[in-house]
Amino acid sequence: MSKKCTFIGLGVMGYPMAGHLQQAGHEVCVYNRTQEKAQKWAEQYGGQWAPTPAQAAKDADFVFVCVGNDDDVRSVIYGDDGVLAGMREGTYLVDHTTTSADLARELGVAAKAKNIAFIDAPVSGGQAGAENGVLTVMCGGNADAFAAVQPVMAAFSRFSELLGDIGSGQLCKMVNQICIAGVVQGLAEGLHFAKKAGLDGEKVIETISKGAAGSWQMENRYKTMWQGEYEFGFAVDWMRKDLGIALQEGRNNGATLALTALVDQYYADVQAIGGNRYDTSSLLARLEKLNPSK
Repeated sequence: MSKKCTFIGLGVMGYPMAGHLQQAGHEVCVYNRTQEKAQKWAEQYGGQWAPTPAQAAKDADFVFVCVGNDDDVRSVIYGDDGVLAGMREGTYLVDHTTTSADLARELGVAAKAKNIAFIDAPVSGGQAGAENGVLTVMCGGNADAFAAVQPVMAAFSRFSELLGDIGSGQLCKMVNQICIAGVVQGLAEGLHFAKKAGLDGEKVIETISKGAAGSWQMENRYKTMWQGEYEFGFAVDWMRKDLGIALQEGRNNGATLALTALVDQYYADVQAIGGNRYDTSSLLARLEKLNPSK
């Protein structure tokens, strides 16, 4: 059944996500800080755009947000021009931004005060996942709200799960980023070792990917890593933002995240060599910078 949806934030993730909603038959109105991009989206997909978050959210059944960080979320949610000012009672607010769990809980309280259901719903799958409509969505919130939101999110996702109360989705995303950090560092060191040993990278990966060493990162990134190409997805700047959130939460809950902290510093090294916009597989670039081939 067609729903009236609003999408706030048309970055590399939000632009195609909003497009999938429109293509699924929903009535979509978008807002983006850069108005020209919102107009371009409306022309491309046949939807509507609005000059403020509040106007975009007016009359919507579901409002989806996907911006940069905690402060960016607050800037589009609160105030006279914010999403909450335009939403009506009995509707649903879904935040796909990767943020702190504290912000998710804060938004839950603010939404509840207006009788609006809130779901924190960070995503995994990167730009390619958004463009292909196959994201994984990690959710926190009320079970009834999740049941209402899930069929609409299906337009741009292949899997979504309710992990618990508000904030649980963000905590699960932290686990996701912690795991990715370790896997990418291991792959970077493995490829670095293979190069130093004079091995054929293609044959090495073809062999070890069939066993316990195989991973999504290995399958999708080893070729570009081997060739020194790092323009394929989630940027180092954003990964550091996410790992910083996870490390802070670890300090709060007593978790030991020694490897995560180490890899975070390795990403800082990548930034220092100008790799802020490299994708996360660029940990190999750091190793090759520190240990250049003779």
